[in-house]
Amino acid sequence: MSDVIDPAHDFVVRPMKPDEIGLAIQWAEQEGWNPGLHDAACFRIADPNGFFVGTLRDEPIGSISAVRYGQHFGFIGLYIVKPEYRGRGFGYRIWQHAIKYLSNRNIGLDGVVAQQDNYRQSGFQLAHRNIRFQGVAQCMQSAPMTPLAEVPFDQLASYDRQCFPASRDRFLAAWIAQPDSIARAAWHNGRLEGYGVLRKCRTGHKIGPLFANDVSTAEALLNALFAQCAGETVALDVPEPNVTAVALAQRYGMNSVFETARMYTRAQPAIPLARLFGVTTFELG
Repeated sequence: MSDVIDPAHDFVVRPMKPDEIGLAIQWAEQEGWNPGLHDAACFRIADPNGFFVGTLRDEPIGSISAVRYGQHFGFIGLYIVKPEYRGRGFGYRIWQHAIKYLSNRNIGLDGVVAQQDNYRQSGFQLAHRNIRFQGVAQCMQSAPMTPLAEVPFDQLASYDRQCFPASRDRFLAAWIAQPDSIARAAWHNGRLEGYGVLRKCRTGHKIGPLFANDVSTAEALLNALFAQCAGETVALDVPEPNVTAVALAQRYGMNSVFETARMYTRAQPAIPLARLFGVTTFELG
């Protein structure tokens, strides 16, 4: 076979097969993103058609996710090109495919801060930073929280919709029930006041989402989840504008280790960042 690459024929962007999402998760692990053990299965449920792979002469060399949430919102993640193929235009071809798939929607992403200028060229504007805090889970005494499975799902979905730009019921149902995870709710007198999910990752655990009406509820949920992984490494991705959430993470000895630029192609969704104490996932929003 010739060593001369014909981009028009040798490089193809196509939908991922179900087992190829796991390959993208492996690449994410190699990038140091520390994905969850069961992210691939949960991600696919969000939008089975929204994952794409770039192949060069049938070899997978790049990935992207472009998840449609309803008719008006979408989110881009898992944008990875294998290191040896970077700088040759393959990533941009994959990117264009994802943007086309999400056309006519407000598109969000959590991008590497250094790539903001590139994203701006595609119409994205900075909304705020998300900061990854990481530390060792401290087991503090707190009031017991209700297992999230005991909360009626319609009430959970309604609460989640207040904190996320679109309905995501299929993903949510899978996310809160995934193996190697703990989900807890602040549930009082038939009213949901917050919830959080702890999932096992390649290294340690991540908490996300952590949504709550106020900081005292968020702290109670955080304690309940920390109790399930006391002494182990845990990470929490916090929207920087929620200064109360930042202070909460710092109060528990967590340190900033990474940050992303949350960007959108249209106006920032009207969701209350004061209730977002932890982002669900940088890959899917």
